Amino acid sequence: MKIINIVGARPNFMKIAPIISEMKKYKEIESLLVHTGQHYDENMSKLFFDDLVIPRPDINLNVGSASHAVQTANIMIEFEKVCIKENPDYVLVVGDVNSTIACALVAKKLGIKVIHIEAGLRSFDMKMPEEINRILTDRISDILFCPSTNAVENLKKEGFDDFDCKIIKSGDVMLDAVLFYKKFSKNPDFKIPQEFILSTIHRAENTDDSEKLYSMFSAFNKISKDIPIILPLHPRTRKIISNLAFRFENSKLYIVSPVGYLEMLYLLENCSLVMTDSGGLQKEAFFFKKPCVTLRNETEWIELVENGFNEVVGTDKENIIIGYKKMIDKKLDFKIDLYGNGKASRKILKELIC
Repeated sequence: MKIINIVGARPNFMKIAPIISEMKKYKEIESLLVHTGQHYDENMSKLFFDDLVIPRPDINLNVGSASHAVQTANIMIEFEKVCIKENPDYVLVVGDVNSTIACALVAKKLGIKVIHIEAGLRSFDMKMPEEINRILTDRISDILFCPSTNAVENLKKEGFDDFDCKIIKSGDVMLDAVLFYKKFSKNPDFKIPQEFILSTIHRAENTDDSEKLYSMFSAFNKISKDIPIILPLHPRTRKIISNLAFRFENSKLYIVSPVGYLEMLYLLENCSLVMTDSGGLQKEAFFFKKPCVTLRNETEWIELVENGFNEVVGTDKENIIIGYKKMIDKKLDFKIDLYGNGKASRKILKELIC
């Protein structure tokens, strides 16, 4: 059995790592790792391959950044060549980035079976490119591995029981990754307060909207007078903030450079609250038993909201402050099993070889 595993954006490296590690235990599986190059920088080699013990890709398509249409098209053109040459039995895609739908389309049109990890997630916001990618990928996949009960139910409501596909609740591969990597967490190279909130902002619908940014940073400015906020921020977003001429008066908002995954795990383990627009970080907050305030109008991780672990507040200043006050001292029972027991990769591989 030959399986091509696809990675494109950075978070997918963490999701695919435990699966590839599990594949090595099965002699009957020949595994190839294809990196589309959707997101790439010169530091990625050291950070993601050496520090995190992730196997280096067998093939790199080097498509780089571009518009959604151009990037998707370039991935499809290059990946088709790989599929024709390698003739795999399966193409395994993860998540909802452009690489996911592009490689799934190529495989399906060549008659190659598609495996989708993180199937069934829905934000119900069709303005999000990720929502379009995940819906289309699910529809053409042959085996759908769902991280949660809600994800399975989403597929059933959309009629997937009547489609020629297999739906399996596997648990979450990100939990596998967190359980493995948290023992290697690293203290960042900046001073960390004894108590702090960890925040991230990276989604284009937030970083490209100056009004939303001003509202969010106004909330951060006020909240950080009660408790410090550590905000790893991309230089591009930091420049936009500086152009807004925002005044940080008597606040303890510490804007720092982006941190690596192991440093992020350290911050997650030591923070009191997470405030983010990231889908992945919402879930990782739960893994580390931290309450979360989501700076979006929706979330894919509905079960976190339904069970009180996550408060979705959008980007309005007052709503953010209300969400912070509600969640900072909230007593939560994290014993509930929402995403499996950290053995999702093992379950996925057993399903594939049976």
